[in-house]
Amino acid sequence: MKLRFSDRIGKTKVKTELLKEGLTPEMENALWTLIHDLILEAKTSETRYNERHSDLTKFYRDLWIHFFKRPIDNMPRHYSQVDGYEAKTILREWYYKADWFEKLNLVEFCFADEDRRLHDICNNFFKREFSAYRFVDGLIVEVNAQEEIVEIEQALNLSDKFKPVKTHLSTALKLLSDKKSPDYRNSVKESISAVESLCKIIISNESTTLGQALKEIEKKHKIPGSLKSAFSSLYGYTSDEGGIRHALLEGDSLVDLEEARFMLVACSAFINYLISKK
Repeated sequence: MKLRFSDRIGKTKVKTELLKEGLTPEMENALWTLIHDLILEAKTSETRYNERHSDLTKFYRDLWIHFFKRPIDNMPRHYSQVDGYEAKTILREWYYKADWFEKLNLVEFCFADEDRRLHDICNNFFKREFSAYRFVDGLIVEVNAQEEIVEIEQALNLSDKFKPVKTHLSTALKLLSDKKSPDYRNSVKESISAVESLCKIIISNESTTLGQALKEIEKKHKIPGSLKSAFSSLYGYTSDEGGIRHALLEGDSLVDLEEARFMLVACSAFINYLISKK
């Protein structure tokens, strides 16, 4: 990011830390601008003859029913179509009064099913304002570095040949990023299962274990022994007695956010590594 004149001469402080709890006023304004221009304005168009609902009306209907969970008959309307001006006024007022995490709930709702290019635009603003959050696979997740996003996204963009791998990783990401009810333990399971699925695909053996598969892959693709041992150990961490894949027993340690995030990033990176070797 290019430094401003005032930053270069030391009159203003350059941001250096990612913001996790909250949004700066600049970030709040940027997100509202994105919602306004990329969602509301983009869906504003004249209704065609015999069309029951315009794209804008469909958007507001979904917003009223599934996000605000309000009765549909209190959505401002003009005949069968939404009154875009009044609805936007209500939405804007709600947005600027909402807590920071509610704002991100709205952004995720608005952009979840949109083109990935719009996610990239959002991420550019997150990055510019040093927010600790990014869109990854349609979800807003907390990250520590851009490198983490790159590894996860690359692994999630595998071809359909590796669909089971993508499914495990996507599930791990969802379980990790569920702020209301996160499931870190099962997120770790899904991350390591993604690696295991890939290894089974590579050696064409569905009945093998990760440890056995890595031995076969090591013979053919020259994986450093230390790297193979590291992932065998991670697999052991999830599978041995008292491990993640077993029922939680009294006295077992609980899995926290940091462990789940580490496993997702590490497994994504290892998946990308194995595919590049293959």
